Amino acid sequence: MNSITYAEFERVDLRSGTIVKAEPFAKAKKPAYKVWIDFGPELGVLQTSAQITVHYTPETLVGRQVIGCINLGEKNIAGFISQCLIVGFTASDGGICLATVDPSVPNGQKLH
Repeated sequence: MNSITYAEFERVDLRSGTIVKAEPFAKAKKPAYKVWIDFGPELGVLQTSAQITVHYTPETLVGRQVIGCINLGEKNIAGFISQCLIVGFTASDGGICLATVDPSVPNGQKLH
């Protein structure tokens, strides 16, 4: 295991957010969705591309509270600007299972 300092961990800005919109991303090289996440009044709605099509449909994503990294900078993915990264784990079938918040918390809360 490769250790990091607590100060390094604090630089990773993980926040709670609620998915407000999701749609198929036809131009992506691998199956993916375009996802819009509300990170609260301070940060607003940020968008991302996510390869989460194995376990989720756009309909089951909307309203789901997730954890997103918001300070990785922007990345252009097939002409779509990704502004954050939704975090999750790889399941035994290779699909991504989203890391979520339970019970719910206000959007924009920083992970401690």
